[in-house]
Amino acid sequence: MNLNKIIEAVDGKVFTRKVNLDIEVSSAGASDMMSDVLAFVEPGCLLLTGLIHPQSVRTAEMADVAAILFVRDKTPGQETIDLAEELGIPLIGSPYGMYEVCGRLYQKGLEPTMKTDR
Repeated sequence: MNLNKIIEAVDGKVFTRKVNLDIEVSSAGASDMMSDVLAFVEPGCLLLTGLIHPQSVRTAEMADVAAILFVRDKTPGQETIDLAEELGIPLIGSPYGMYEVCGRLYQKGLEPTMKTDR
């Protein structure tokens, strides 16, 4: 699913400029624990989180996340936005909570991301 469709599905707002919103996202993972992001998400996924600090962007970079979607109407600070623009990671916000955003995206066909041995 491309980012434009994701933005539409979650009534999203884009915080970053000069990023490609036509990129395809393979799956989505939701976490406020950045250690879980590093351990469990797959490259190319969409990260859903409520953490709006620069460390979220650094973690996304290390995990090769395609984009970050902030939930609960959270707005990142300029430092976070500047870092994301520098790294080419789109930042999106949604007014909905994490549970609802997950449901909306799953309903639209976006698969969950999980790197587990189950």
